[in-house]
Amino acid sequence: MNPAPPIRLYGLDTLRALAIVSVMIFHLQGFLPLALAPVADLGWMGVDLFFVLSGFLIGSQLLKPFVQGKALRLGEFWLRRAFRILPAYLTVLALYLALPIWREHPQLPAAWKSLTFTQNLVMIYPAEIAFSHAWSLCVEEHFYLLLPILVLILMRRPTLWKTASVIAAVLLGGILLRAWILFHIVRAPGLDEDQSWIRFMKFLYYPTYCRLDGLLAGVTLACIRAFCPHWWSRIAARGSTLAFSGLLLCGAAILSFHGAYPNFSETTGILIGFPALALGFALLVAAALATNGPLRYRIPGAKPIATLAFSLYLTHKAVAHIDRTLLPGLEAPTWRAAAVYAVTCLAAATLLYVCIERPFLLLRDRILAQPHLARISVEARLDPAL
Repeated sequence: MNPAPPIRLYGLDTLRALAIVSVMIFHLQGFLPLALAPVADLGWMGVDLFFVLSGFLIGSQLLKPFVQGKALRLGEFWLRRAFRILPAYLTVLALYLALPIWREHPQLPAAWKSLTFTQNLVMIYPAEIAFSHAWSLCVEEHFYLLLPILVLILMRRPTLWKTASVIAAVLLGGILLRAWILFHIVRAPGLDEDQSWIRFMKFLYYPTYCRLDGLLAGVTLACIRAFCPHWWSRIAARGSTLAFSGLLLCGAAILSFHGAYPNFSETTGILIGFPALALGFALLVAAALATNGPLRYRIPGAKPIATLAFSLYLTHKAVAHIDRTLLPGLEAPTWRAAAVYAVTCLAAATLLYVCIERPFLLLRDRILAQPHLARISVEARLDPAL
């Protein structure tokens, strides 16, 4: 007898769709109507929401065997990640390498940087910005590599104080590291504004070691859910409170960045804004998992956009660039241009998903003797790869 399909967690669809749409609007803001400017100004935060989702969902997958009294199989975990990420990513990377028209900027990072997922650590900014949005995927890959090892170490003799100490150390260590980089590298004496901006992006915004707040918040949420069921049951019954609190924290983080993209002059935002934003998004993720509250409802269109999120993320900048190359009139920021971008980006993402992403997910499940995708958990289907 086939197992019953899992209950769909509509809130996760909503958050994932919100994240990718906001990122796309941010990247294409110069070619979209001014009415979308408020969304575009904050669209960069969609990546931070992806980080929180990834921390929670990947953390949940890694902790689940221990909750069930089983061993964590590192090889199987990394193989699943490889099937999830590499086929679509390498396909898009091949297009960037082979087709100049595909590049939204003339200069592409050296292939070895993209193939080793070190682009965010050794980027030549602002020259090598074609496919620059892959920096966040580099962060994810480092996370996939290191978190399972850390989990194995901590689970040898698990204690609450040990886990809490590691979480606190990563949080405070990230704040202190960003402070040192900000004051000693980004704002070093003798630098003009352009030089400080380049150093900010290269040494503070893109590198993995400065962007762990969202992943940490998500993993912390996964730990509470897995090992503190009493706490979690109380949390899960307060969906509205979680959503409201999350929005308040996100609002505070937005104020710390003055409602715009992070800037090297914003000390509070860089040091405190990123953790506050991560915590706010973690509360929203908890609200999406709650049994009540505003995020439990299905939003029309959220599910297909959430399903296509990875393919959309990989392709949207290149597809919009091709649109403008073939149809020069799209450079004007009109609603017609926005509609064309939406249709073509969704079409390209659907093609990538149907031809590459989904077939390799099915192949992965056959190789690992897993059930069909329709029967695996909602969380496994929605695991972010960004």
